[in-house]
Amino acid sequence: MSNIVVLDNGGGLIKAGQGGERDPTTVIPNCLYKPLSSKKFLHPSPLTTLSDEIDLTSAAVRRPIDRGYLINSDLQREIWSHLFTSLLHITPSSSSLLLTEAPLSIPSVQRTTDELVFEDFGFSSLYVAHPQSLVHLYEASRQPDSILSKTQCSLVVDCGFSFTHAVPVLHNFTLNHAIKRIDLGGKAFTNYLKELVSYRSINVMDETFLVDDAKEKLCFVSLDLLRDLRLARNGNNLIKSTYVLPDGVTHTKGYVKDPQAAKRFLSLSEKDHVVMDKVGERRKADMNKNEIDLTNERFLVPETLFQPADLGMNQAGLAECIVRAINSCHSYLQPVLYQSIILTGGSTLFPQLKERLEGELRPLVPDHFDVKITTQEDPILGVWRGGSLLASSPDFESMCVTKAEYEELGSARCRRRFFH
Repeated sequence: MSNIVVLDNGGGLIKAGQGGERDPTTVIPNCLYKPLSSKKFLHPSPLTTLSDEIDLTSAAVRRPIDRGYLINSDLQREIWSHLFTSLLHITPSSSSLLLTEAPLSIPSVQRTTDELVFEDFGFSSLYVAHPQSLVHLYEASRQPDSILSKTQCSLVVDCGFSFTHAVPVLHNFTLNHAIKRIDLGGKAFTNYLKELVSYRSINVMDETFLVDDAKEKLCFVSLDLLRDLRLARNGNNLIKSTYVLPDGVTHTKGYVKDPQAAKRFLSLSEKDHVVMDKVGERRKADMNKNEIDLTNERFLVPETLFQPADLGMNQAGLAECIVRAINSCHSYLQPVLYQSIILTGGSTLFPQLKERLEGELRPLVPDHFDVKITTQEDPILGVWRGGSLLASSPDFESMCVTKAEYEELGSARCRRRFFH
């Protein structure tokens, strides 16, 4: 059996490693960046060893995947080449590849991907999977006594970098006719936070990495939007948090000024807010020291996932999107799908997302149906772990398309094997 490489090729991050392992060998951003100190675009370091010396202030970014689809195959080839030779140290001609691909992908993108795998890198065989089916596989193996495992049926809500998908999965196959999508993901949230901060304090439209870091550390989902907006209106409230921008001398990374104070709001009830609000005034951000205050931005950014109309998008919110996806399935499947909703993807890491989603779903679901939402232990690595599990199964080799079959039959014919 040849060496199997599992590659979760996300729009934001690439997770790659050997099939059968628990965790990927490396996780790298799926981009090239050019810091102000460099004259050419550089390959990012793996996230685990990201050097603090690299100053990413105003760094330019080039991404091969836009809105979930591969748009720059030359750039993707360059990133994969660096990944396979410098980080994974593999020989493609003697390796099989398990690759993830977003659902509802168009044939021209599929054809370009196949050309990259077989013609440019020369892998011996390829298997393409939807990320959501791999999440289902991993969760079913992790909870053998759950209803998800017994019925082999689940609804995977994947909030990724480019999109948010609600995908029903049955026996490890996605039900493509019932997939629903919201055109919102981590990238859109970061861009919205950039606009809010630039309008209210200082211009950060070029600071993609900084604002992304601030979003991950400070944003949360509000359980009561009107209450939190009312609290944020006061000058000295507990929602306010200060993010310190890098100065390029003492520190090259941004950081939260008081991490404990930033989390304190999440554990308080409304009565606590009223009492704590009267405590002495908190010091305002010092604009001379490149600090920015975030108040209602902290919860208004993730709020767009539930209210896309806030961004002028004529689309359903997350709860309604899930209900529409389940209603598109056979009536026998619907009660089971409501009991086995799985949240995955980096954008599900916002605190209180699960609780808010449960609160919004319950009024939309018939009373005699139970609603159960589970979150993955690591939403970012969940897809890769499912792929690793599939790659270690004895049937994997027979599921793949070999290079000889690709050369004889072409891309479109070979693709029929992956998705029924």
